[in-house]
Amino acid sequence: MMPAYMPWNPALRRSLSTALLLVLASCRPAAGPEAPAPTEPAVDPGVEQIAPPDDGAIRPGDSIPTDWQDRTISPAEPEPLGAWTEATLASLSLRQKVGQMIMPWVLGDFAPEGSAGYERVMRMVRDQEIGGVIISVGTPLDVAGKVNAFQREAPVPLLVSADLETGAGFRMRGAVYLPGLHDLGGATNFPALMAVGATGDRVLSYEMGRVTAQEARAVGVHLPFAPVLDVNSNPDNPIINTRAFGENPAQVAELGACFVRGVQDHGGIATGKHFPGHGDTETDSHLALPIIRAPQSRLDRLELPPFQRAIDAGMGAVMTAHIALPEIAEEPRLPATLSRNVMTGLLRGTMGFEGLIFTDAMDMNAIDRLFGREEAAVRAVLAGVDVLLMPPNPEAAIRGVMDAVLSGRIPESRIDDSVRRILMAKEELGLHEGAEVDLNAVHRTVGIPAHTAVAREVAERSLTLLRNERNILPLRGTGTANVLSVTFRRANDLMGGRAFDARLRQTYPRLQATTVTRDTPAAEYDRLLAQARSLDLVVVSLHVTAVSYAGSVAVPAATARFIQELARLGIPHVVVSFGNPYLLREFPNAQAYLLAWSGAEVSQQAAARALFGEIPIQGRTPTRIPPSFEIGAGIQLSGGRVTTAPRSAQALSGSVSVSGCPGPIPAQNP
Repeated sequence: MMPAYMPWNPALRRSLSTALLLVLASCRPAAGPEAPAPTEPAVDPGVEQIAPPDDGAIRPGDSIPTDWQDRTISPAEPEPLGAWTEATLASLSLRQKVGQMIMPWVLGDFAPEGSAGYERVMRMVRDQEIGGVIISVGTPLDVAGKVNAFQREAPVPLLVSADLETGAGFRMRGAVYLPGLHDLGGATNFPALMAVGATGDRVLSYEMGRVTAQEARAVGVHLPFAPVLDVNSNPDNPIINTRAFGENPAQVAELGACFVRGVQDHGGIATGKHFPGHGDTETDSHLALPIIRAPQSRLDRLELPPFQRAIDAGMGAVMTAHIALPEIAEEPRLPATLSRNVMTGLLRGTMGFEGLIFTDAMDMNAIDRLFGREEAAVRAVLAGVDVLLMPPNPEAAIRGVMDAVLSGRIPESRIDDSVRRILMAKEELGLHEGAEVDLNAVHRTVGIPAHTAVAREVAERSLTLLRNERNILPLRGTGTANVLSVTFRRANDLMGGRAFDARLRQTYPRLQATTVTRDTPAAEYDRLLAQARSLDLVVVSLHVTAVSYAGSVAVPAATARFIQELARLGIPHVVVSFGNPYLLREFPNAQAYLLAWSGAEVSQQAAARALFGEIPIQGRTPTRIPPSFEIGAGIQLSGGRVTTAPRSAQALSGSVSVSGCPGPIPAQNP
């Protein structure tokens, strides 16, 4: 069956449009020799004559006319690609054109017509005539209904984006009904991208891109703002961490390109981020401006290969990084987002990127504290970006850019270039022919079992075991054992450890479960340690992930000391990291250390099953884990038997590099 939309490939669409016109022309039969006029039949003057309809149609009983070739109806020729874009661009005023470059943040919650939140966005759609929105958390149906409402009111169809780094479930899952703590379900949520890196499987990367695009398009989202193409070369990076595929540039490039193909083969616009690379920072750009003092040669070797590979694969969009590059940018503390040397010179010029350039959120402190809001917008446009994402004050951003054009600081032709790219993306997506989605079809695409099966495969195949002293794993699973489960999580991570403990309790009916947070006092850890002395096993789950504005991906000192004491006292224990893999540095003598990469429900379930030997442990770390583990390390457990335990890059040098990418995989066969 043919897909309902064409893959998002501008060059392919243009060539197909031209080819279609040529095929239609060649299908018309050639004119033959002129035929003699037919002899008129005799007419009985006594009979009233009823003239047949003069529509050229041939009816039963009619003789076939000799001029049938001249009556061939030519199919209507499709409008050439780009015609709508040019006509729309010509019709827009300066203010309307600048509005197309603005993409504010919108919550995806249920908002009744007339409510303050609903009307705020509607004013931006109707009055500011913005070009799109970035939609945030909500249920799939709420997001789809809200987007439809906006599209109905928009003078020009909206381009809709969302941060969907781990699938549509990254923003459209996790709603919990309180006080019963009922999970209300939602879209498919994958493990973090570093889990895909741990599998080293390009097919799974493609499939994750496919599922993400299909579920995004089903709810009206065109740009899933994925994949992350940063190379996480710094273990102390507080904001990228497991959001990246890994540390090896070649592997990140390969898996990233496959993800891009999966998205764009299925109707989405893949967006690589954060250009030119946010992986070697120790500062969260939400809080302050990170500075990378790297020369061009280092960028060419480490940060840029994944972006170049994705560009060569046809990636349609790029998101900037709010990082300073003193060796390249015009000023030492100028964010890359505002640097013409980076955006136009490097990305457009050297790397040949022709798609859409989005800023990262313009309300982040790395931008918003250093420049006035109008000036920041002007500098971004001068640098070469096309879309200003999440400006703190959209109207001020529009006013600032307009004033810069009217004063001659920005040529209007520069605005036209960006708006033309924006409109062309909308035309290639077919939004000018209908931008609303079918609400009745959402449940047939979003969160369906075939999609969650792909997420489950990523979770199970990514599990990576780095320590297994005294072969504690797999666990015997004795039903009478006294077991303590200690879950460290953020206070607002209500689902952290829930699925994991539920599976443990199936085997250990006597399981005692407790939760600790950053606010847990040291005395509570002392109590837990005293309790652990009389138990058969302690399982510690660490839900530590990169979160905006947190500034850290470490565990509190009290948590690390608790694990260190378990090891010193010889208490049997297992530590499972549902996020940051580098935590082992804080307790290097942990008896067993398993990486599950994220706290997604499928990851929690997979980790618990692996502890009991129900599924093999076969992942290999795509990043170094100081102080002892190199890329490729991982103890392989199959049916309780250790097979390999490489700990050096050389031991797995042939496995960290993947090549090629699969062709499109049928949607019904994940």
